[in-house]
Amino acid sequence: MSLTYEFKSAWKNLKDGEMDNLMNYSKEYMDFLDNSKTERRCVEEIIKKAKQNGFISLDEVIKSGKLQSGCKVYANNRGKGVALFIIGKENLEKGMRIIGSHVDSPRLDLKPFPLYEDGNLALLKTHYYGGIKKYQWTCIPLSLHGVVLKNDGTKVDINIGEDENDPVLYITDLLIHLAKDQMGKKLSEGITGEGLNVIIGHIPMKDEEKDVVKQNILRFLNEKYSITEEDFVSAEIEVVPAGKARDVGIDRAMIASYGHDDRVCTFAAFKSMLEIENPEYTAVGLFVDKEEVGSMGNTGMESRFFENVVAELINLQENYSDLKLRRALANSKVLSADVTCGFDPNFPDVVDKRNAAFMGHGVVITKYTGARGKAGCNDANAEFVSEIRKLFSENGVTWQIGELGKVDQGGGGTIAYILANYGAEVVDCGVPVLSMHAPIEVVSKVDCYETYKAYKSFLK
Repeated sequence: MSLTYEFKSAWKNLKDGEMDNLMNYSKEYMDFLDNSKTERRCVEEIIKKAKQNGFISLDEVIKSGKLQSGCKVYANNRGKGVALFIIGKENLEKGMRIIGSHVDSPRLDLKPFPLYEDGNLALLKTHYYGGIKKYQWTCIPLSLHGVVLKNDGTKVDINIGEDENDPVLYITDLLIHLAKDQMGKKLSEGITGEGLNVIIGHIPMKDEEKDVVKQNILRFLNEKYSITEEDFVSAEIEVVPAGKARDVGIDRAMIASYGHDDRVCTFAAFKSMLEIENPEYTAVGLFVDKEEVGSMGNTGMESRFFENVVAELINLQENYSDLKLRRALANSKVLSADVTCGFDPNFPDVVDKRNAAFMGHGVVITKYTGARGKAGCNDANAEFVSEIRKLFSENGVTWQIGELGKVDQGGGGTIAYILANYGAEVVDCGVPVLSMHAPIEVVSKVDCYETYKAYKSFLK
């Protein structure tokens, strides 16, 4: 028996036939990414496919008054979050097996009154969402996604820049010839938040004398979407990178795309939920919004949405009591499905190499996140880490341990601590990512596949 341990290459651990499964899984994931550029579109995609696979809405279940083992239920949280349940053989009071991920990603949001004209250009004012390096969002093709609620309550979907025949949008940077002052600034100050203004048009409207380019853009938007400038006030429109997910490397081993954080874990959890039947304990796929800005609000994990849905299910299963709800949550076991930092040979000094997650070494168990002295983290109990480690090994999952960079380098957090506050056992578990929070991030296909295998083994 060896007394030392070395984490293994997931590529080398693949069994016969698994490479084909891996590539098929990756193709399916890339299609999901292309159809899920925002949290709203992600939730739409999840609900659409869940319904195709036998899930029914919580409202329908409440109307029927029946909840049996094996029943598949989805609960829609305002179109920006969703929870999937497969009712287990054990009562909910005995606890659930929950995989919780988030469906929002760093982006640029349009301000409430965004459209203006300057220098013969029509532009949109933005407010960045989540942690970004602002300079990365200049000089790349961008698209618009979102909804506009008109004054009469009609909802209009916006989608510009994804079809190959669509125009794209663009944020300029300063030409190098005149960038002496800019180049002398710190990297974080080279592009300001108020400088992230998106070009949306240039042709002036005939027979107008003021804001002629802006007027022409408003005409176009009115003709295509029947909206006016006032309607922007009740809109949620996001600016994200345009284009599809792409294979990386001549061996096609990796995927470059917007939104891996955290749709790579969302997809693995969602696909696992579609393939589970009659679990011992109720299986839950929990997909929430607002993680990138602190999980606040009625679509974030800090809301009572999940708690309220579980209460409704308990009420259908047996006579409801607050004690049963508390027991259901406290007896649960959770994988907080979120990404972590992958070791990047271009930037080796920000991580402790002995405790870093490596691309191609499989799904990452992250015992704690937080910043510096573990501030704001959920530090998983050793007993639960042992249970997960044993489960993965017994199910042929290639796994590794990792933390988010050197102790004093920075840090981050997930939704893990929120679920742990109920008393549940929680550990972070997900995919290592390169260039996390950049407009385009990179993951390894084998890590994505091993994460899917890990989640499925946990739910079973």
